[in-house]
Amino acid sequence: MFRARPKRARRSRYRVFYRLTRSVPAAIAGVLLLAVIVGATLTYKRFDDFVAATTGHHINPIGEVVQAVEPAQGTIAYKLKHGQAVNILLLGMGGEQNDAPYLTDSIMAVSIDPTTNRVMMASIPRDLTVPMNLQSNSQRIWTQKINAAYEVPYTNIICCVASQYTGANGGGYAAEHEVSKVTGLTFDRYIAVDFTAFRDMVNALGGVDVCLGTPLDDYEYPNYNNGFIRGGIHFRAGCQHLDGELALRLARSRHAVQPQQSSDFGRAKRQQDIMQAIKKKATTVNGFSKAPQLLDALQKNIHTDMSLSDMKAIYDWGKNLPDSSIIRLAITAPSGAADGNLLDYGDCGLGPNTSQLCADDPTFGMIHRYLGSIFIDQGTLGEKAPVQIANGTNNFAGLDGRVTTMLDPTGLQLADPVGHRPSSQTQILDYSGGKFPLTTKWLQNFFGGSVVAATPSNPAPSPGQQTYGIVVVLGHDFALRWLGE
Repeated sequence: MFRARPKRARRSRYRVFYRLTRSVPAAIAGVLLLAVIVGATLTYKRFDDFVAATTGHHINPIGEVVQAVEPAQGTIAYKLKHGQAVNILLLGMGGEQNDAPYLTDSIMAVSIDPTTNRVMMASIPRDLTVPMNLQSNSQRIWTQKINAAYEVPYTNIICCVASQYTGANGGGYAAEHEVSKVTGLTFDRYIAVDFTAFRDMVNALGGVDVCLGTPLDDYEYPNYNNGFIRGGIHFRAGCQHLDGELALRLARSRHAVQPQQSSDFGRAKRQQDIMQAIKKKATTVNGFSKAPQLLDALQKNIHTDMSLSDMKAIYDWGKNLPDSSIIRLAITAPSGAADGNLLDYGDCGLGPNTSQLCADDPTFGMIHRYLGSIFIDQGTLGEKAPVQIANGTNNFAGLDGRVTTMLDPTGLQLADPVGHRPSSQTQILDYSGGKFPLTTKWLQNFFGGSVVAATPSNPAPSPGQQTYGIVVVLGHDFALRWLGE
């Protein structure tokens, strides 16, 4: 039985996910890579101390030179040089000043595609509930929110942790394992940062300037003593200069009174603005001059299995990458603020009184298919075919909006979705007379179904449906695949 959702008012364009953030850990990761470049201006010992503290390994000058000339097979530098995809997991956690120091409340999967010179940044919500298998008996399933995976090696939350998830990098490897199951991506490296690193980094830069479209008032913002800040936190609308603590509060706030700020979309937008402010400040002449302070801020509170060669390879590959080459998206559920996509609210095994998000497809197959198709060929996008999604599933209300929201970051030219007469099979209605062959082929590969040469009157269009370009009529067959059935 499909989960029916009531129709909601829709905006004229679906551009929410395109604007979604490179989150706080992504911003810190960017500064971490920047440190590779500014490190040349510091003493060798100082930079070696930084690399050893963050990666667990000292600089090997000879090895680094060898890697730069001809990187070893399988390394990040080798993959980028030979056109192979590179996947990095970025994690943001509370750290020692938080009552749950190892919970990764910010999770982002970054996929680099050197063949198309594009990057995907996919946010994974902390409340996504998954069946984890991190114990020595791999058949033992532990149902938990995905943000708990990183803490497994560092707490007694479960017993009998498998050996590969123990040790200094155990948390990162456990998180990689679980996020990989959800996304279908195999991660090459991880970077985990905490609140202290973020706050100290902003302070090292002398603060950042951030602008808000609306005020933000949050009376449930946590303090550092398992309680809430008395009187809440408050930010006015407009531009303001923020120190590290204020920037952290703005990024973390989840319970604002204002609807525009309380949603995950609002939080993502704030994090994006803060990230951009950090990037702008760190890449100025003044920012470069603060390299020693930045290294001090980051050294104690970043954990990663990346080598210096890894960092430099990523920096060299992406230093001139335009913002238009970055595809930003999130795996999320519908809310009052906007349509979601591949998740829904419910009880996935933690009980009815626990906030949790469930994958519509419990096998995660649809998420794999989506992320595996995100880098659409530029020739296909270059056709600029007008595409509309129509819901012919009959009893899966809102699927047209979910699919439109999901595909919006890809670069396809999407119109507002519409309802349609019930259809058992998905159809690709081509009103263009074959003008957009690449787009038609991609849509058929992704959705399945048959391509139908259509005219403005045949088959009869549904109310609000376009009769030009391409219309994808979602059928019962696609709804079953969406649900993993």
